[in-house]
Amino acid sequence: MPPPKPALSPDRLSARVRLKRALLVGAGLLSLLLGVLGAVLPGLPTTPFVLLAAACFAKASPRLHRWLVQHRWLGPMVRDWEANHSLPLRIKWLASGMMALMVGVSAWQLAERPVVQAAVLMAGLVGCIVVWRIPTRPVRQP
Repeated sequence: MPPPKPALSPDRLSARVRLKRALLVGAGLLSLLLGVLGAVLPGLPTTPFVLLAAACFAKASPRLHRWLVQHRWLGPMVRDWEANHSLPLRIKWLASGMMALMVGVSAWQLAERPVVQAAVLMAGLVGCIVVWRIPTRPVRQP
């Protein structure tokens, strides 16, 4: 007699649950790809995409989530977010400054196309609002 199958084995999951997991893994992989591209392409953020990938993996694939958390370069930002769910004030200012610089350069380059220029400026404003809505981590006293 074969041993009983675990409750969460893939063949015991409903088609709906399997589809949800597959979509979450796909979204996580796409987010991770965008995050890695953001490390080398100016104007494309890294951290939000990596954190989105971690959230998708946490819900769909413990193995991929564990891999991301233990990753040499990406793991520290995921571990920090999962431990604190906040950002230090210094990081908020750095993110806002980098966004302002990149949005400013982009808007300057798009001076001939005012509608696109306005869209870039609005996207930058939304980005800053999102960053400043994240809770600020209190400074730890030594």
